[in-house]
Amino acid sequence: MSQSKGRFGVHGGQYIPEALMNAVLELESAYTHYKDDPEFNTELTALFNDYAGRPSRLYYAEKMTKDLGGAKIYLKREDLNHTGSHKINNVLGQALLAKKMGKTRLIAETGAGQHGVATATAAALLGMECVVFMGEEDTKRQALNVYRMRLLGAEVIPVKTGTATLKDAVSEAMREWTSRIDDTHYCLGSVMGPHPFPTIVRDFQSVISKEIKQQMLKKEGRLPDVVMACVGGGSNAMGTFYHFIEDKDVELIGCEAAGRGIDTFETAATINTGRLGIFHGMKSYFCQDKYGQIAPVYSISAGLDYPGIGPEHAWLHDTGRAQYVAVTDDEAVNAFEYLSRTEGIIPAIESAHAIAHAIRIAPNYDKDKIMVITVSGRGDKDCAAIARYRGEDINE
Repeated sequence: MSQSKGRFGVHGGQYIPEALMNAVLELESAYTHYKDDPEFNTELTALFNDYAGRPSRLYYAEKMTKDLGGAKIYLKREDLNHTGSHKINNVLGQALLAKKMGKTRLIAETGAGQHGVATATAAALLGMECVVFMGEEDTKRQALNVYRMRLLGAEVIPVKTGTATLKDAVSEAMREWTSRIDDTHYCLGSVMGPHPFPTIVRDFQSVISKEIKQQMLKKEGRLPDVVMACVGGGSNAMGTFYHFIEDKDVELIGCEAAGRGIDTFETAATINTGRLGIFHGMKSYFCQDKYGQIAPVYSISAGLDYPGIGPEHAWLHDTGRAQYVAVTDDEAVNAFEYLSRTEGIIPAIESAHAIAHAIRIAPNYDKDKIMVITVSGRGDKDCAAIARYRGEDINE
């Protein structure tokens, strides 16, 4: 495989069993055809605008700006999308693509449940079967989303192997895809896995940065100085960064989940603590133990506790184009409460990691600087978990 095809520097590639190669090549060929197809793009734009509620709002957070006393802060409101997060952008794209390929069944992995809910939603809309794999640990943390998926007609399979979280759900979904390629499309939820997934997911999510650019020019007549998003596998951050990569004056900051701290074993901050490795079909950075095995990771956020990061993020880190910082559970929970009380916006605990870093750094910027933070999802799903974290016993 050539260095350019599916590679981001040394990262990326297609490290998969022979049994999956045909499925991946079929997907790549279909995507190459449809991504420039006017009819496909017209249909997708209609789904984005009429069904998902795009374009999402770019909101000036005036109270937060004044309270922090530094950079002018705008929030990209992906939490207002149908299903409550950025996940719908990628899923509508992949589901439409799968339908064009003649597939009748979607399978997906999910961590917090947002991608699972989005996939189940698209399957219901397009009349497809849907099976979602979710770590058993996550099904407990996110019981409400499990019900949502079942309500939408999906079958939810709790994965009990390994750490029973997101990485195990991905492994199980890949295994299932291997055994049933003919009628099934694996709707991968992040910018990871074997080529062409990191590129496909990035392209569908890049609508976020495309809109930020247009909205920013309209509101301020210029580009922002800083663009920020939380990072797990990295689809929301990649979507937020993509159209700014060539704009060298725009700082790109990804906020990883430090869990209980990057100096502990209970963390999911891949760039800050990981090493180069191969897992889930790609070469990238992964949290590993001293023997090179994928390490158990931890974060209060079910959507960020993945032990790796998408290959394009790894490359943005290597080249210094983007900076990746670690945010602890405590900081994220404080930010979750802060945004709720300051702006009346309850962010997903994932998104709260980016809000937390903004609270740290915004005061250091001059007031004429502009910072955009993507609120990747809404926090309804997290209220019970955060209440428990604060010592309140709550029945959902």
